[in-house]
Amino acid sequence: MRARSAFFLGGMVLVAALAFGQDTEQNELPSAPSAVQQQSKPQAPAPPPQTAPVPQEPASQASPQETPQPQTPPAEQPPTESPKSASPKANDKTSSPSPSEETAAPTIFRTVNEVNVVFTVTDKHGRYVKDLKKNDFKVLDDTRPADEIRSFHNETDLPLEVGLLVDASNSVRDRFKFEQESAIEFLNQTIRPRYDKALVVGFDATPEVTQDFTDNTELLSRGVRALRPGGGTALYDAIYYVCRDKLLKAQQSGAVRRAIILLSDGDDNQSHVSREEAIDMAQRAEVIVYTISTNIIGSKNKGDKVLERIANATGGRPFFPFQITDVANAFAEIQDELRSQYALSYKPADLKADGRYHSIEILAQNHKNLRVRSRRGYYAPAQ
Repeated sequence: MRARSAFFLGGMVLVAALAFGQDTEQNELPSAPSAVQQQSKPQAPAPPPQTAPVPQEPASQASPQETPQPQTPPAEQPPTESPKSASPKANDKTSSPSPSEETAAPTIFRTVNEVNVVFTVTDKHGRYVKDLKKNDFKVLDDTRPADEIRSFHNETDLPLEVGLLVDASNSVRDRFKFEQESAIEFLNQTIRPRYDKALVVGFDATPEVTQDFTDNTELLSRGVRALRPGGGTALYDAIYYVCRDKLLKAQQSGAVRRAIILLSDGDDNQSHVSREEAIDMAQRAEVIVYTISTNIIGSKNKGDKVLERIANATGGRPFFPFQITDVANAFAEIQDELRSQYALSYKPADLKADGRYHSIEILAQNHKNLRVRSRRGYYAPAQ
């Protein structure tokens, strides 16, 4: 009897335990989905951050699309931090050039306040005067005396950068061969190896570089012989091109004298720039233009006046060889002048970076009957 009672009580305890276990499992299993729902419900407010940008411009919608993770707080932070981190970088980039610009400013300032001029001095007989000193000259900038002549040199040995610019249009066909030989002789006598350099450009309707900058006179001679006459004449375009794209951009390690020797009849019928624009570019590039007229009619014509204007405005000299054999003499005189020049730099009075044109006049004071020839002016830098 006691055994039955014990067995019955044990069975009841076992049934109660099983029932309690089932109740516990039934209570715990639903708790897992409810826990997921409770965790996802706090995430449900994440869409409101997505809906917040919706009223903004369509471009701003890219940020929610690029960062779908903002549904969780940890994922929201990277997008907000990356613009912040990008911003300082951008500021660093803009600030890093600033110091360089600030350090470069003094150099630009000194350049703005100095004007370099190459010039020649001749007596009443046209002979070069080569023994003058700094105190023998006075500089007028826009008719006002310069504040200071900062440097002065006799430029007999300054390296040359010469552009030989040859009119290869139909109008010069008859005397083209002789002009080629005269130009070759000039280059052979003028260009010093490892010191000077020159280039050869022929032009008709367009300029053509037959030999780029070199100190090799044999290559320069080949460049001259490669020229072939034919086509129209774009004289002003050729000057503009050689000054802007060749002489102005030529690499140099120090001071040089830039010059163009132009052989042409002065006739222009196809240029896109004007005569004055070509002169302006030569002045900006500090190029002296020597012109040799190919007209041999015995008197100056319209083309000769154009050549004279270009030479005088840039500080060069026009030559009018009325006989074909005089072309060689013109080249010889140019060579002599290139070895008989002075150079000075001066500080103008109250120069402003306004891009305005300034006239230049150099006077040989305390000396009578001396003529100074230089470029007529320059353009102030523009801000």
